[in-house]
Amino acid sequence: MSSHLSRRSFVRVTSICAAGALSPIPTTVLAIEEPRPLFVEGYTQQVSYAPGEELALHVSTSAPSFSVEITRVGGKRETVWSSKTVAGREHPVPEDASSHGCRWPAAMTLKIPKDWRSGYYHVSLRAQDGGGKFAQRNSRSAEGSCFFVLRPSEPGNATRILLQLATHTYNAYNNWGGFSLYAYNGRGGNQGRRVSCERPPSSLFHLWEQPFIKWAERHGIVLDYAANSDLEFHPELLKSYRLVLSVGHDEYWSAPMRDHLEKFIGDGGNVAFFSGNTCCWQVRSEDGGQALTCWKQSYHWDPVYGTHSSYATLSTLWSHHLVKRPENQLTGVGFLWGGYHKSHGQLMDASGAFTVHRPDHWLFAGTDLKRDAAFGGKDTIVGYECDGCELEWKDGLPTPAHRDGTPANFEVLATAPAQWHPDDCQWYDQWENGRKGNAVLGVYTRGGTVFTCGSTDWSHGLAGADPVVERITRNILERLGK
Repeated sequence: MSSHLSRRSFVRVTSICAAGALSPIPTTVLAIEEPRPLFVEGYTQQVSYAPGEELALHVSTSAPSFSVEITRVGGKRETVWSSKTVAGREHPVPEDASSHGCRWPAAMTLKIPKDWRSGYYHVSLRAQDGGGKFAQRNSRSAEGSCFFVLRPSEPGNATRILLQLATHTYNAYNNWGGFSLYAYNGRGGNQGRRVSCERPPSSLFHLWEQPFIKWAERHGIVLDYAANSDLEFHPELLKSYRLVLSVGHDEYWSAPMRDHLEKFIGDGGNVAFFSGNTCCWQVRSEDGGQALTCWKQSYHWDPVYGTHSSYATLSTLWSHHLVKRPENQLTGVGFLWGGYHKSHGQLMDASGAFTVHRPDHWLFAGTDLKRDAAFGGKDTIVGYECDGCELEWKDGLPTPAHRDGTPANFEVLATAPAQWHPDDCQWYDQWENGRKGNAVLGVYTRGGTVFTCGSTDWSHGLAGADPVVERITRNILERLGK
């Protein structure tokens, strides 16, 4: 008898005949049924919810059932709800899932309790089975996850500080279904133009915002939370706060988001951008905020191009000369005069630190920093992607040139070198070859006060317990958040 069995093995069976000899009988076919791959993945119907609303969870799985665990992720992880058995079904993936969503039915719904705290909520999905029917009978498990942001039940009641999470950036980089707003991770090396929220998400929360939140909650600093899209669709939130925060990689903004936050500033509200590459690309929300469109470098294919007298909503760089609304007007700085620092092959031997220019500013109170001192290098707080402004230098001190939209009273407090990668900038028809930029940390006032650090990686200094980064962050939250 053969000892080797393939997926469909042919086994020769013998028997003892009357004469006592072994005699073959006709060959039979034994089908060894291998188990199908085990998977579970899903998404919530909305990116952002409020307590009392109905959470809908859309799941596709090859298992007959799955479990759900919902955890608030902050200074610590707090499991708030779980179910061991939810009926599962497998659903097809539409060809246009990346751009128009999965259209899966809801596997379960849950009315969000009123006592759940505002925050970022991680949803764990788990499936188990026993493997195949006749072979590969192993205990198997599969895991998937998604997330949602919970707005406060009473905005501004527990804190006057609102952190809006960079959920548009999460969606832009998500290539589930084949495409994102980038070519490097797209099917066939192609770049998508529209990305849907109604598909299993990816998240960048753990890279930047989570370290900031862990530090804040560890030090008793209470924050309320919202998603990027809430600035567009729930702008009434803003009136309950003194300070709005952006942390990490807050790259994709719609015009209504900007309009509402700029009005908030004009009315006396404060904003702190502990972020870089901020408000770099303009997006247009579609399907009530369930999808984002951005044509980026191919702006001349955008339906807005050539069909409107104004290019105000053209989905390309906010600083593009056709849009005429550089992000500097909001943040004080922009990516055209920033770039990369210790990333993308640029300035890889740089220090990752800021150099101080005006140490007497209130922002540096209690740090004992002197002019030309460096800080933050241990944790590389200047890193990845950076924003700056065109600078002029006099007596060793930088000031804005004010040709790029930077506000008239913007103060440059610290800088670090940064520059674009040649492959990123050549498409822009007004790029100056050889341009060198900076990450610029500074402050301006227009009704309210706006701080920017000009770097995605500021929160890494909080994770590393850098005393200077911690003190500056406290100074900003305490002065602008009350």
